[in-house]
Amino acid sequence: MSLEQRQGSFFAPELETAPREELEQLQDKRFRALLQQVLDTNPFYSRKLRDAGIPSPVSLDRLSELPFTTKTEIVADQLAHPPFGTNLSFPLASYTRLHQTSGTTGVPVRWLDTPETWDSFVKQWCFVYRGAGVRPGDRVFVAFSFGPFVGFWSGFEGAEKLGCMAITGGGQTTEQRLVAMSQLHPTVLVCTPTYALRLAEAGRAMQMDPAKLGVMYKTWQHNML
Repeated sequence: MSLEQRQGSFFAPELETAPREELEQLQDKRFRALLQQVLDTNPFYSRKLRDAGIPSPVSLDRLSELPFTTKTEIVADQLAHPPFGTNLSFPLASYTRLHQTSGTTGVPVRWLDTPETWDSFVKQWCFVYRGAGVRPGDRVFVAFSFGPFVGFWSGFEGAEKLGCMAITGGGQTTEQRLVAMSQLHPTVLVCTPTYALRLAEAGRAMQMDPAKLGVMYKTWQHNML
């Protein structure tokens, strides 16, 4: 597939330029389908929705009636039903990827993906990259350690899928990352805003001009929540 074809494969004019009414109808259809699936197959949410008086799918304009889910609930469910909890919509054998939150504020939350859900996750990153001005041929430097946290794995694979050169900064110190950037000249930097400031600070200490690292016209700092 050529670079132009990759770029085009992540632009869906029938969706991205659809009239508001048509878009809302599609969203409502997908919302109902999602609710039906979790009611039929997901023990955690089917129980939660039925307890809230929602035994069947409702329209999108009734979204506010759905109960809010907190991280504490997910943690409690996984502790009560280790190791993955009951928030699963498919048989366990269907899942092929495991990630988890950092655990810096408490017990880590585990998250499973099937090949289909992971592909969708990565594809959404491609749309985000496109919206940020990233294009095939860009060099994307992902300044993260690549532990079990999901965000930067998907961001890295999204860059590759879009047709960019995906460069990992995993397993490196800040100073090593700066040296790598000075040699590889990435056009896109993926990291938290605070770490971008740390890179600039360390670069000045190394008598290195951050503006000359290559990330000059497309710096995208993504703060994963």
